[in-house]
Amino acid sequence: MFNPSQEDVRRFFCSVYAKSRRAEPLEALEIIASHWIDEHPEYHADLSDVDAALTRVYAGPERTNPFLHLSMHLSVSEQCSIDQPRGIRQAVELLTARLDSLHAAHHAAMECLGQMLWDSQRSGRPPQGDAYVACVQRRATRD
Repeated sequence: MFNPSQEDVRRFFCSVYAKSRRAEPLEALEIIASHWIDEHPEYHADLSDVDAALTRVYAGPERTNPFLHLSMHLSVSEQCSIDQPRGIRQAVELLTARLDSLHAAHHAAMECLGQMLWDSQRSGRPPQGDAYVACVQRRATRD
């Protein structure tokens, strides 16, 4: 199982940002990450200085952790690409159509993903993918 450290994740996103700015070739995962980085210009300053990124602490609700946020975008992208948990691809596609924005759909799915992980940690049980998919489906069918 791939289990990167906090430093690994931060170095990855900073590296992707730097390579993208220099118009260097990107690997498949880097292309996806670069897309989400482009969608979040508010994070570019955080990504431009790897040394600062490695030591910065994102505590409290006043500032979103850009590395966690971008990692969640990558997670949702990967889940949709392999439809795991089953049904997530269709749920995100329906939500994208409803909101007319893949970016907004990802943000809504990320809230559901965060809730699933929080519930899992609180209960001590494995994450419930069906509850996650159901949450995204409910958001896709709201009036």
